[in-house]
Amino acid sequence: MNAVRDTAGPAEPRTQPRLVPGVDPDVDPYIDRVSDRVSDLGADPGRDRGIDPRVARSRQVVLEATLALMAESGYGAVTIEAVAARSGVAKSTIYRHWPGRIELIHDAFQELKPSLTTSDEGDVRERVVHLLEELARLTQASTWSSCLPSLIDAAEHDPEAKALHHRLATAGRQTLVDLLTRGVKDGALPTDLDAELMAEALAGPILLRRLMSLEPLGPAKVRHLVDQLLPQR
Repeated sequence: MNAVRDTAGPAEPRTQPRLVPGVDPDVDPYIDRVSDRVSDLGADPGRDRGIDPRVARSRQVVLEATLALMAESGYGAVTIEAVAARSGVAKSTIYRHWPGRIELIHDAFQELKPSLTTSDEGDVRERVVHLLEELARLTQASTWSSCLPSLIDAAEHDPEAKALHHRLATAGRQTLVDLLTRGVKDGALPTDLDAELMAEALAGPILLRRLMSLEPLGPAKVRHLVDQLLPQR
């Protein structure tokens, strides 16, 4: 079972909060705290440590109930009490594994989000197309994608939600950033290509359609999107 930090004792003093590029400095302390609190939980539910199957099942039920509540009723509806009622798992059991709801929501997003995989076949352009087609399928129909509008809305008003959203978004685009970076190093993409900016430009229309349009950008349109944006060497 993932270790959970004992929150009963006094917190160690920090002389300087960790700064995160692109985030309002007033929110940085929350990112520092949330990052520390979730780092002990991680995304691996302990499947390699001989975890009791009953514990693993309870954990899965709790995480699924968390996302279901968020998708149906919004970020504010996700409380430990509500998750306990929805999942049938006792509050005391939930608190043994998660100090609070922010860690619970983090793990629910991390563990229940379908993995985006990169293909080993074809050149970098084909692998980018493959990855974005998976993202398009994921955003079309999944409980995870149904939670995105609620999390984004909460991030405008709740510093902890803003920190969580920033952390998840950064981790979510890293696979695409890494793929583009390798393409530059291999000579398949221009040497002056900004991998992080290009990753945002490629994934942005898919996510924007999910949030702002009745018609999603489906997998069939991904290749045209890549041809429009990704430069040839």
